[in-house]
Amino acid sequence: MEPDFLTEAKRLSADICRVRASIHRFPELGNREFKTAETVEAFLHDCGIETVRLCETAVMGILRGAGGGKAVALRADMDALPICEQTGADFSSETDGVMHACGHDVHTAALLGAAKLLSLYRERFCGEVRFLFEPDEEGSGGAERMIAAGALQGVDAVFGAHVSPELPAGKVGVRFGKFYAASDVFTVTVHGKSAHGAEPEKGIDALSAAAQMIPRLKALPETRGGDRAVLSVGSFHAGTAGNIIADKAEFSGIIRTLGRENRAAMKDAFRKTVHDIAKKCGATAEILLRESYGGVVNADAETEFVRRTAVDCLGADAVCILDKPTMTTEDFGCFLDVVPGSFYHIGAGCTAPLHSQAFLPSDDALLTAAALHAAVAYAFLTE
Repeated sequence: MEPDFLTEAKRLSADICRVRASIHRFPELGNREFKTAETVEAFLHDCGIETVRLCETAVMGILRGAGGGKAVALRADMDALPICEQTGADFSSETDGVMHACGHDVHTAALLGAAKLLSLYRERFCGEVRFLFEPDEEGSGGAERMIAAGALQGVDAVFGAHVSPELPAGKVGVRFGKFYAASDVFTVTVHGKSAHGAEPEKGIDALSAAAQMIPRLKALPETRGGDRAVLSVGSFHAGTAGNIIADKAEFSGIIRTLGRENRAAMKDAFRKTVHDIAKKCGATAEILLRESYGGVVNADAETEFVRRTAVDCLGADAVCILDKPTMTTEDFGCFLDVVPGSFYHIGAGCTAPLHSQAFLPSDDALLTAAALHAAVAYAFLTE
């Protein structure tokens, strides 16, 4: 008889919810997850699972089955955000100005729960489960550093999840193909020539040139067609006084795209638009364009595997196919660039948006994620 991981997760709910509450109460920013890493290690050791520090705060747990076989990795992120919590939870953050506003406390505790569940059945599967606890996902990302340290060496597939306020508790959403956007952060500096405001013809208005660029750039996703893209400008600085033609203007933002081809084409169009308008205005422009996360593109075979496993674990009514990608970013795609796998959504049971002061996923979301992680790893190693 196969394990009923959802029933088992509910039986162990006190332990799983307790560690979630502890992680939530003491949130830590990216690359400072020292207490969180220690909590993770202690929990895994109690389950008889060995651990390795891959980076300063990155933890990998290794659970070996009854014999040799395949290796599967499950990943969770651990870092919090610089946000003041307003959830009213009895385990609210005790760290001023820091909270788990993106559900990483749930991700970490759910993976710990899955580790405990799988440790109870280690004699019934062959192979190895690696539990990857990643730092700094909200910052520069920890995935590439973990990969460089050997996290995926010998791994056959990798899986992970994110809580979603768009799904009710107990529900799971899977997505085939393009799921999360790639992101590129930009800063544009426009150089002109200062002059008296009464004699604009003697200067080159950098502020005006930059102001013309912004609406043209923001319209690029609509004018190009193809896969969805989003271009946001979040800051604009120019000028020193109201009666002086500005000789410098600077604005910054982010481009989000789906797929490699769309990403490259958007960046080309971005550069061309900036330089064309600068030339027309007699100005010059410097573009600093920095690649960030590369997006999440799920493998079809592994995504179908997750869908089937979720139906077996949770029931057909609990599983849905997500019909559109999200334009948010996630560095789980770095793992998928190395080995095949799939990233899925777990219903948060909370309608407050991600990165909100009020975001607080339910314990049902925690137990659903723990059960499904365990079921995915177990099925992968026993199929």
